[in-house]
Amino acid sequence: MVRTQRVDLGRRADALLDAAAELLVAGRSTRIRVEDVAARAGVGKGTVYLHWPSREQLLVAVGAREAAAMLGVVVGAVEADPAEAALHRYLRRHFLEAVRRPVLAVLFGAAAPELDAFARERARSGQGTAAHAYLDVLAEHRLLRSGIEPADVDYGVQAVAYGFFRVEPLQAVDPERTSEYRAERLSEVVRRAYEPLQEPSMEHYRAAAPQVIEVFTRSADEFRRIAYGN
Repeated sequence: MVRTQRVDLGRRADALLDAAAELLVAGRSTRIRVEDVAARAGVGKGTVYLHWPSREQLLVAVGAREAAAMLGVVVGAVEADPAEAALHRYLRRHFLEAVRRPVLAVLFGAAAPELDAFARERARSGQGTAAHAYLDVLAEHRLLRSGIEPADVDYGVQAVAYGFFRVEPLQAVDPERTSEYRAERLSEVVRRAYEPLQEPSMEHYRAAAPQVIEVFTRSADEFRRIAYGN
């Protein structure tokens, strides 16, 4: 009975998150109303609040579900090819996954209050710790340039990646500047700034891959917890 109830709650949460995501994409804005989400999902407004206490938390949940799915893709890539654990390859894949997801495109373009909410949830849930754990693994296996602290790498990577996500509206329209082009430029900047000048051997990647997979799997699980309020 308890398992059945959890399955039903999960399905209802997915229906509500789907409804919120559809409204976000349709309006290209985070200014959605809880009552509209409820109506689209065919439930009462109070049902939404049974899962998330506020509109802000609902938006965070939508983003968290997308983040969990993206990390699942990353884990699959590292399982298939340990070299995908490299920082520049991870950032390239992460960027492409993000820009190809319309929901995240809206969320990344959100106004300051929503971005603040995402940042607070990231800090509260320990996602920053997960990023540090990933970078610590890379440092341990000599996949980061020597003499650079992982915490400094984390700050720099976040700043650079955020710039790549937000700079496009400030640039002149260029059809040749595709998502793949932008992902390659991000990858190149990160590789040149933070990775060894000489390409590490495959043995380093093979040794690091299981730990990287574990870190990203835990992070994906935490994002799912945020999404579904478990």
